[in-house]
Amino acid sequence: MKLIIKLLLNALAVFVIAYVLNGVHVDSYMTALIVAVVLSVLNLFVKPVLVIFTLPITIVTLGLFLLVINALIILLADKLIDGFSVSSIWIAILFSILLSLLQSILHSLLKEEKK
Repeated sequence: MKLIIKLLLNALAVFVIAYVLNGVHVDSYMTALIVAVVLSVLNLFVKPVLVIFTLPITIVTLGLFLLVINALIILLADKLIDGFSVSSIWIAILFSILLSLLQSILHSLLKEEKK
């Protein structure tokens, strides 16, 4: 149940950021939900491979290259999903930063207090 709520919150975050940020277009909330699922799958399977292959440059840039990896994941999702488009790599980097911030805020609302 918690996974479904997180996916819905991620879709809401994608939809809100696409509304606010010029250069990102999402057709509908259903497309935003598909984007959230595809980004989750790509982050699960593709991102670790990219991180391992780019480990030297990530170390040299003190981890800042991970922003580029996140942007590449978003651009890959752009190519896979018809109703989702990102205009450039810079917009994808900004989208990934805003998405991470908004996801952190929304997911912190879900955390239960431990007793």
